[in-house]
Amino acid sequence: MTYPSIPVYAYIESTAVVVSTIIIAFGLLQNLIYTTHLAVAYWALRRKPPLSKLRQLWVRYSEVTMPISILVPAYNEEATVVDGVRALLALHYPVFDVIVVNDGSKDGTLSVLIEAFELRRIQRAYEEEVKHAPIRCIYGSPNHANLIVIDKENGGKSDALNAGINLSRRPLICSIDADSIVESDALLRAVHPFIDDPVRVVAVGGTVRVVNGCKVRRGRVLEPGLPTAILPLFQIVEYLRAFLIARIAWSELRALTLISGAFGIFRRQVTIAVGGYSHDTVGEDLELIIKIHRYMLDQRTDYLICFIPEPVCWTEVPSSLAVLGTQRMRWQRGALEVFVKHKQMLFDRRYGRVGALGLGNMLVVDVLGPPIELIGYMLIPALWGLGLISWPFLLAFLALAFIFGIFISVGALILEEIELRHVPRPIDLLILTGVAVLENFGYRQLNNIWRIAGCWQFLRGVEGWGTMTRTGFRRA
Repeated sequence: MTYPSIPVYAYIESTAVVVSTIIIAFGLLQNLIYTTHLAVAYWALRRKPPLSKLRQLWVRYSEVTMPISILVPAYNEEATVVDGVRALLALHYPVFDVIVVNDGSKDGTLSVLIEAFELRRIQRAYEEEVKHAPIRCIYGSPNHANLIVIDKENGGKSDALNAGINLSRRPLICSIDADSIVESDALLRAVHPFIDDPVRVVAVGGTVRVVNGCKVRRGRVLEPGLPTAILPLFQIVEYLRAFLIARIAWSELRALTLISGAFGIFRRQVTIAVGGYSHDTVGEDLELIIKIHRYMLDQRTDYLICFIPEPVCWTEVPSSLAVLGTQRMRWQRGALEVFVKHKQMLFDRRYGRVGALGLGNMLVVDVLGPPIELIGYMLIPALWGLGLISWPFLLAFLALAFIFGIFISVGALILEEIELRHVPRPIDLLILTGVAVLENFGYRQLNNIWRIAGCWQFLRGVEGWGTMTRTGFRRA
């Protein structure tokens, strides 16, 4: 057996050190971003404590609220759609409509709606201001004057939302997933930025929480709880990080690029001005916000896109690896589609902090993050095992990959308990703390594999949403 000459070995060793340094520096950059999110979120929540109780909210805002049309796209949502619509109809809000759009479902979504709400065919005039697939029929309910159900040909979630926008007649529109349950005061809490700053505010997002494990009756979460399955538990911690830390931080920095499709409020005319929801991406909620940023900045108009942590929308999350993997691949593919579509905004001075911070974050987290993280997991332990890098390099990588991850997740739980207290029982908080630690040893790495698969789908030009199976809510 022959061995590399000393100069060649030295070159390989120096290359290994350089590559390891780049990977560790990139991980440090990612964790610096997450730590900054945590600090900004803490500062924001301390500066703006939670809003008042419902009675005080009603007294303060009920006479000055703006009417809202709630848009509910539904495709094969037979298991949860009726409970979701019932919850919406019972919201504490002065003037609102509920517009459910059945997007060519293949199950009994339309039939359960017709039966539950005694729907009848109606005529409703509208202009096609944004494009969507043909509408087959429009239904109304004799018992709920503010409920409209649209039955249309399948065109995807964005297409269904566009149909709802065209048939809406209110100045604000609110997009809510059909599998979601909105707390009774959520609209009243979410709309207050439009009231406090009616000229500049164009979009507001609220918190999305995991309903798996909660007791639900007739579209109401009677008792928050934790699921027994490990996958939904992992996702509870993920949602806390995403909504309690990242969204609050980006909102404070005025560079928020995502309002979840599960729960967001928008000015109807601004949404129409940017062309509604796009059909050429599965990240339509992400792209809508970036389109609004781009439109308002191109118009040189002062505006605000806000996130409010108190309004809560409960949603069912996947409980199987196959469905969760499909969802995460789609999310990654959507992020890449949107980034490539709007890459001209990146570091462009015309787009200020949105281009520098918002798109810059997408570059680091969504574009470069998955491959570099995967390379790090495979390469650095191998290089250490071959003796090409020293122990401090491996230790630094492990600290960034695991210790910082635990710190951010546990920090999110602590912040949530200090400021919002949405976890009702101490035992639940203890369980979630354990989950926040455990997720860093296997689940996070699995997520990265799914994201890499999503990158591969993007490069291959894969389209479509895939299958999202619902099991329905836990009945009280």
